[in-house]
Amino acid sequence: MPSPILSTTRPNSAGIPARRRWLKAGLLLSAGALGIGGCAPFDYAQPDAPEALELPPRIVPGPRLALVLGSGGPRGYAHLGVLRVLEDAGIVPDLVVGSSVGALIGAFWASGLDAGRLDALSFEGGPLTVFDPTPFADRGWIRGQRLQDYVNEGIGGRRLEDLPRRLVVVATRRSDKRAAFFATGNAGVAVRASSAMPGIVSPVGIRGVEYEDGDESSPVPVLAARAAGAEFVIAVDVSARPDTIPPDAPAHRRERDRRRRERIEPEVREADFLIHPPLDYWAGPRRSYFIEARRRGEVHARDLLPALRASLGARFPDGTGAPPA
Repeated sequence: MPSPILSTTRPNSAGIPARRRWLKAGLLLSAGALGIGGCAPFDYAQPDAPEALELPPRIVPGPRLALVLGSGGPRGYAHLGVLRVLEDAGIVPDLVVGSSVGALIGAFWASGLDAGRLDALSFEGGPLTVFDPTPFADRGWIRGQRLQDYVNEGIGGRRLEDLPRRLVVVATRRSDKRAAFFATGNAGVAVRASSAMPGIVSPVGIRGVEYEDGDESSPVPVLAARAAGAEFVIAVDVSARPDTIPPDAPAHRRERDRRRRERIEPEVREADFLIHPPLDYWAGPRRSYFIEARRRGEVHARDLLPALRASLGARFPDGTGAPPA
């Protein structure tokens, strides 16, 4: 599935992300040519509206193995490589917790799609498969309705609680920047809320409360998996590594990375196993970047597979929670 979120692109001499600016201008011109009109604030209040919880639901019986898929926009293609390695190794989580692009990929995986189908799906269509740009979007320039529909159509219109694999979607409540957790209701609306990057994708109202990107509160929601009762948590962090920040990165970008890292570190410390692929700092909605991110995710996960097997074997010595050797 094409990434719904634009991320870091190399700035021009004025410090403006040139590729993002170019793409935004092109999409807005296209939207104007199509006659797309203004958009009022979105508020979903249908009977299947996702229920926002202050704490993740405690799953009974508790999941033995949880997979946490972090936020990261185009970097999220690395998740696909990691999923392929886990699947090839017979490591199948019984819970996935996703934030932002991690929620998008998690929803399709929880619907029953395997890594191969996810990989193929990710390269079908282009940005307009999930983008619905308009110059009149509410506090952004992408509405998010197309992403919502894309998810619901892709998973057969099933609600979160009806998916064959358990899924928790993490978003951020705009009023206080606290994390909110969705495990029931309309999956497309929940993923749309989790992916609503401030200033780019319009906020998502659900029964009168507005939500935005899960990255703003819990980029790698390990604590949510713990609260749900997971015995062993594998966390996949696709954010930029601190040692990859280039000297020419703008000050506002460095500050945003610093704040994100402050949110990530307390959570990943609680994971039983961390997978943090070494991705290029300058990310963008380019096919070449998607392919490279997926490759690096797969290579890094495969390198770590012996250590992961050992950790699983130590936690589940009876073999019931570990994959076959």
